[in-house]
Amino acid sequence: MDFVNSITPLKLTQFFIISIFFSIFFQIKVESETPNQFFKGFKANPDPQISNFQPLLTDSTGNYSLSFLRVEENQLTLAIIHVKSFESIWVANLTRLAKWADPTELYFNGSLVLSDSRSGVFWSTHTDGDRVWLSNTSNLQVQKVDNGVTSPSVLWQSFDFPSNTLVENQNFTSAMTLVSSNGLYSMRLGFDFFGLYFKGESGSDSGQIYWRHKALEAKADVMEDQGHIYVVLKSNGFLGMYQNESVPVDIESFNSFQQPVSGVRRVRVEPDGNLKGYFWDGSSWVLDYQAIKETCELPSPCGAYGLCHPGKSCSCLDNSTDYSIGGCAPPNSQESRDFCGASYDLDHKKYKGLSRNGVELPNTELMDYQHMVSFQECQSACEGNCTCWGVVYTNTSGFCYILNYPIQSLVGVRDESKMGFFKMREGVGKDKMGVGFGVRVGLLCGAILVLGGVIGLGYYRYIKRKRERGVSGYVDDDGVVVGPYKDLGNASFRSIELIER
Repeated sequence: MDFVNSITPLKLTQFFIISIFFSIFFQIKVESETPNQFFKGFKANPDPQISNFQPLLTDSTGNYSLSFLRVEENQLTLAIIHVKSFESIWVANLTRLAKWADPTELYFNGSLVLSDSRSGVFWSTHTDGDRVWLSNTSNLQVQKVDNGVTSPSVLWQSFDFPSNTLVENQNFTSAMTLVSSNGLYSMRLGFDFFGLYFKGESGSDSGQIYWRHKALEAKADVMEDQGHIYVVLKSNGFLGMYQNESVPVDIESFNSFQQPVSGVRRVRVEPDGNLKGYFWDGSSWVLDYQAIKETCELPSPCGAYGLCHPGKSCSCLDNSTDYSIGGCAPPNSQESRDFCGASYDLDHKKYKGLSRNGVELPNTELMDYQHMVSFQECQSACEGNCTCWGVVYTNTSGFCYILNYPIQSLVGVRDESKMGFFKMREGVGKDKMGVGFGVRVGLLCGAILVLGGVIGLGYYRYIKRKRERGVSGYVDDDGVVVGPYKDLGNASFRSIELIER
């Protein structure tokens, strides 16, 4: 035991040293084999031997790399990678994913183009530049180099087209959107705020806001005639909201506000809809900020038709449905078609209604509402509305919140005067209910089979023991069952004695 205790820290130290060596070796390899810029005539194809990402262009420090990033085993996208952590900082907005195979090619002919000879162009900068260059801040640029001009002009840059991440000193303007990797959530700017939205009905560009940070305007006011505001992630540990370059109209501080950190900073819209800030400490990304601190305040922590219980767990709005990770309804429950049709009437609905007490929305302060005298009136307003998915009503205030988007997670509360009505497409929840019911039936049948097997085995052993003592018996001509031969003598004598009596 002492030997094990003494050698375990040694193994951990060796593993740590090997990990550092591998990271340094990989970075040196990237720096030595990958160019810092390329010019017209550049071409690259995906290497089938590479399993994660293939560096194509690196910055001067070796921290970032423009790479082919493998997606779903046999497909790829174009991305800027933080080399030490393998995290993607920027991803090109492709029309569709390309194949990780020879027909796929990245080339530069004045435009940086990703295409294949069979499927056509997946993505292009649509420029007429002279070189492609990656800055040490992860900004990919297509530049025009003019003779006699000391600094080249920038025709296109990745900083103008962010994906889900904003890096240090990158301007985020009203023309931009950060979109989570799953495409469900986004960050955008308003007149005097920045907000988080989840995707609404298909074809809708606005979405539904679920979190907002409004400018406090402590040091400067937002003026209508001074242009749009923009946001910058500052090295001092805050998101600054500006209308001009002098004084911020607001500061959203991080945990490390005004404290020096060793590495770069970034913020990202996460797949769960949260906005989180990080800094690099040399070995990992340290969480430094999160816009939404409570799980139940996220847009859909328990999935579609889920109910989030603060400090506890998830359940389903429909008590007859078993909760499972991912929600309480199958994916087709979120289809954007309305609940009406050519043959629609209240007696032949295309949905089933679900009512539940003790529920509320996580973001009522950002929701529009109508004042109604009763829950029944609120519910009726939704039942006759083809695009309404549900309502939440507060009895004390009379506020009726009409949900014109697919039902996400709600928050469970003890106040029974907060009520909800929700539409569920026919068949929604049946699959999960069927799974739960099927599991229970399967367990019951299994128990019955086991019990039957035990009884059968006991009976078999009983018969076997009887047979070991002699023939079990026979039936005479009169249909009388006669016992074993060895008992015939005793039985006959008892019969004679009874006759004599």
